[in-house]
Amino acid sequence: MKKDIAIIGGSVGGCLAAYTAAKLGKRVVLTEETAWIGGQLTSQAVPPDEHQWIEDFGCTQTYRAFRNEVRNYYKRHYPLKEEAFRNAKLNPGNAWVSRIAHEPRVALNILYDMLQPYLANGMIELLLEHKVTQAEAAHDTVQHVIVTHTHTGRDVLIEADYFLDATELGDVLPLAGVAYTTGAEPKEETEEPNALQGGNSRDIQSITHVFALEYAQGENHTIAKPEQYDDWKSYRAAFLNHDQLSDFMPDPHTGSSKQIPLFTKGNALGLWEYRRIIDANQFEPGFFKGDISLVNWPQNDYWLGSIIDDVHKEQHLHDARQLSLSLLYWLQTEAPRDKRQKGYPELKLRPDIVGTKDGLAMHPYIRESRRIRAMHTVTEHPINADVRGDAGIKRYNDSVGIGAYRIDLHPTTETNRMFYARSYPFEIPLGSLIPVKAKNVIPACKNIGTTQLTNGCYRVHPAEWNIGEAAGALAVFALRHDQSLQDIYQNADMVKDLQQLLTDLGITLHWPEVGAF
Repeated sequence: MKKDIAIIGGSVGGCLAAYTAAKLGKRVVLTEETAWIGGQLTSQAVPPDEHQWIEDFGCTQTYRAFRNEVRNYYKRHYPLKEEAFRNAKLNPGNAWVSRIAHEPRVALNILYDMLQPYLANGMIELLLEHKVTQAEAAHDTVQHVIVTHTHTGRDVLIEADYFLDATELGDVLPLAGVAYTTGAEPKEETEEPNALQGGNSRDIQSITHVFALEYAQGENHTIAKPEQYDDWKSYRAAFLNHDQLSDFMPDPHTGSSKQIPLFTKGNALGLWEYRRIIDANQFEPGFFKGDISLVNWPQNDYWLGSIIDDVHKEQHLHDARQLSLSLLYWLQTEAPRDKRQKGYPELKLRPDIVGTKDGLAMHPYIRESRRIRAMHTVTEHPINADVRGDAGIKRYNDSVGIGAYRIDLHPTTETNRMFYARSYPFEIPLGSLIPVKAKNVIPACKNIGTTQLTNGCYRVHPAEWNIGEAAGALAVFALRHDQSLQDIYQNADMVKDLQQLLTDLGITLHWPEVGAF
C-alpha cells in the first residue's frame, strides 16, 4: 500500500491528523489497533479533561465544533427534559470533572461523521484492529511500516512519504529507530525544579482500566469474585496510608490520605459523579433506569509496573484489569454503605457502553507515552505558575496551537511520586513536533517533545486534538514545499507560512492575557 501520509494510531490526535491531511488533499491511511477510533475519548472511555475557559475560547475550531456536536447529538436523539434541552451548556452526565461528560459511543459517532466524507471519497483508508509491528528505516528516513491484524495475523506493508506516530505509547518510535525518552528525565538534564534527581526512564505514570457502571436500584448485579481480589483487597502501597480498595484517595498536593464519599453529600463531591456520563434526572422519566458513570478513580490506578519497553507488559496489563474488576467487586460487596449493610450490589457493569464483552474499556487509559527527542523540549519553567511567577504566558514565535491544564502526575511505577501544580496556559511550539534526526516521522499524540512533568498537562484531550491537527498540516506543508522538517523549523519565513495555514484551518496560535489557574 502506498499513500502520501501514513498515520499509525487512531487516537484523538491520529483522527485529527487524518482529517486535516485529507482535507488538504493528501491520500492517507489511518490504522488503529482496537475496534474503535478516538483513543481516550472512546476506546479508553475518558470524557474530556478541559480548562476553565473552554466554553468561550482556548481550543481549535474543530474541537469547538466537536463540543457543540456532543450537545446537539443528545438534543437530537435523546428525550431530554425541557430544562436540559434548553441548556446551552448541557453536560449529559453533570460530571464535576468534565463539562461535556458523555458516552464513548457518542464521541465515536461524531468522529466518524467528521471523517466520513474522506472515507467515502477514498482520501482516507481506515484499517481497524491493526497494530504496528515492524518498520524499515535508512539514513533517518522510514521507508515502510508493517501493521498486523490483531486477530488474523495478516500483515499489511505501508509505504508513505510521511509517517505520523499517533499511537498511545509512541510505538513507531523504537521500531523506526527514532530517538525518544521515557519516564522521568534527570534534573541535571532539564534543570526543572521538580524533576527527579538522576532521572529514571522506567518511572512512568500509572495506567487505568476504565469501566462503566449503571446504578440499577433494587437489582443485584454482583460479579463473580475476580481471581486477584484477595490480593488487591489486602494491598496497601508503601507510600499510602490507606488500602487500595477503600473510600480514601491520596491528596496530590501532600500524598496524605483523604476520604471521599461514593455519592456527593452536601459540599463533599462524590466519586460517582466524578466522571458520570448520564445523569438520569436530565432525561424523561424512565428512559434511563439510573445514572451511568465511568470508573477512572485513584482506586484503579495501576502503578506496579510499566507497559512501555517492559518484558512483563502483558502481565501488567492483566493485573491492571484485575485491579479494576476487584474494585468493582469491592464496591458491590464491601464498600461502606450504612450501619446495617455494606456494598452496592445494584451497581451494574455495562459492557455495551465501552463496546467489550468483559465491561472493561478496550484499551487502558494512557497518561504517558514515549516522547521524541525534539528540536525543542518543553520544560516546566514556562508553565508551572510557582516557577514562572508573574511572568505570564510564555509566547512562542513558532507556536502551532494552544492548551491549558494543571501539571498533573499520577503515581509513577518506580518512585510512586505524585505531582500537581498550578499552571499557566501554554502554547505548543513547532520545535516540539520536530525530531532531532528523523526526517519523515512526526509525533501526533502524547509523544511530542515534552518532559514527564509537562506531559502532565499537554496530554489532555483539547491539546492532543490540536497536536493532531498541527501534525497533519505539517506533513502536508512539508510535502507541498519539498522541505525537510528540520529545514522548515529553522526557516522563519516557512514557519510563518505554516502558521498561516494553521490559522486558516481555525487553529489559535496564541493565548489572550489570562492568569494562572
